[in-house]
Amino acid sequence: MIRAVQSAGIAVILVFLSVTASVGQAGEITEAFTKARENGMTADRTLAGVHKMLKAWLSKADPETLLLPDAVPDCGRKDSRIDWYTPHNSAADNYPYLVASAYFTDRPLFYGRMIDMLRNEILRTNVSGAVPGNFNLKDRTLGPKSIFGAAEYAKDGLIAITELLGRTPWLYRMVDMTVSTMEQAPTPSRFGLLPDPGAEVNGDMLQVLVRLATMTGDKRFQEWAERIADVYVDDILPKCYGLPCYSYDFATGKGEDRVRLRDHGNEMVVGLVLLYALESYQGTERAARYRPVVARMLDRILESANPDGLLYDEIRCSDLKPLQTRLSDNWGYVYGAVYTFYMVTGEQKYRDAVIRVLKNLPKYRNHDWEKGSQDGYADAIESALYLISREPVPEAVDWVESEIKVLQAYQRPDGLIECWYGDGNWARTNLLYALWKSQGCFVEGWREGVRVGAEKQGQQLYVSLECPAGWTGRLRFDYARHKREMNFDRNYVRLNEWPEWFTVDENAIYQIKDQASGARQVRLGSELKQGIPVSGSLQWILRPLARP
Repeated sequence: MIRAVQSAGIAVILVFLSVTASVGQAGEITEAFTKARENGMTADRTLAGVHKMLKAWLSKADPETLLLPDAVPDCGRKDSRIDWYTPHNSAADNYPYLVASAYFTDRPLFYGRMIDMLRNEILRTNVSGAVPGNFNLKDRTLGPKSIFGAAEYAKDGLIAITELLGRTPWLYRMVDMTVSTMEQAPTPSRFGLLPDPGAEVNGDMLQVLVRLATMTGDKRFQEWAERIADVYVDDILPKCYGLPCYSYDFATGKGEDRVRLRDHGNEMVVGLVLLYALESYQGTERAARYRPVVARMLDRILESANPDGLLYDEIRCSDLKPLQTRLSDNWGYVYGAVYTFYMVTGEQKYRDAVIRVLKNLPKYRNHDWEKGSQDGYADAIESALYLISREPVPEAVDWVESEIKVLQAYQRPDGLIECWYGDGNWARTNLLYALWKSQGCFVEGWREGVRVGAEKQGQQLYVSLECPAGWTGRLRFDYARHKREMNFDRNYVRLNEWPEWFTVDENAIYQIKDQASGARQVRLGSELKQGIPVSGSLQWILRPLARP
């Protein structure tokens, strides 16, 4: 009798626990979809602003050439740049993010006007081989070839498009431009000709060359990258106190006693670490030779940081004293290199340095990064998004949420931001933010009011899609672009990347559960990557069933 009572008691307890667990699980699912829905609303508002900016800037393009001026007078600017299209400004910083904006918000523009602009850019601006020059929109004259313009356009513009879209016409533009640039490199060194005596241009090209080496398999690109890196590892860094000095005189063997840790200088830091990652994966002799030099470079940079880990715009190489006390809005570009070095070496102190600066970001709400310009907010938030995709530090996540509101408030009623080419960076960071909110999901056929948001919990993705009546489209999921497009062995932090939040494996099997009907469907990751036709609002739970 006692046993029977005990058995019944156990049964009651088990039923109670089962019901409690079911109720708890249902609550978690409801909470996940609530968050996904909120993310969808946020993403839609963000994309609407981006689309408005896209249309505003396209209305300012030169009607004959379709090229964009570096600035427009609508904000009261008295700026000679309104007459110029330049590869290092308009092409590098504005055009690529109009391409990306059209890809996500306006496919007819993407397949039409964006390709037309590329066609005209090649036709009108090539000077020597595929090296472009500045084009005067007023008198239709073309200036001399610009190695600087080619390097900036490739690194900031064409890399950004290629990291997102893979093998498109923009990749081939970058390939030929890079080949022409390296074949016409004018600066002699004991290792061969370099694009420039300065860290910016050489760093630009180094970042481009590493990507093209893995994407194309063309040995020339890695050989050129190694030429640049050898000069810095063996000559410049040892003579500049372990840092990539701003400029180097190869005739005298002396470098300037300064290094920029913002853009226009930090490019070499990012490029050297990325090449080191490739050499390490390949197990080359250079990997062993580069490692201590690259480590010293990063250690000295971290030593120069302020008490919260943020970096100054410019420091002296010799004693690490700040030459400009303004904090770099590009801090995350350098810390991305620090994190990549951690990924390769496993040295915990480099990861700790990244986490430290992310935790301290709340101290810098509404910080004036760049003399009141939106561009400082855009780059600082971009910096954080690269890093929280690897290390979702709560303080940094919260900081991004507050600062994106500051950035978005810069948009004018007509859609323009500040009426110069830096508006493209505004669009870039807003796109990065929207994709975070959707965990990389997006729809073909977006229009304002189509709200795609997602929330990741463990291996499951909760997807919310709300849309106007009668809307149809295709819901697409992200994939490991670093692997499939860039041919990197790991998802290293890279400047001008598009973070991978939730990615599907093309050869894995996934189950989609419709929360409303309970219906289930099974799909390959490759099908999710290409997109699932959808019509009407939905709530889906996506989870992997089996991986190859």
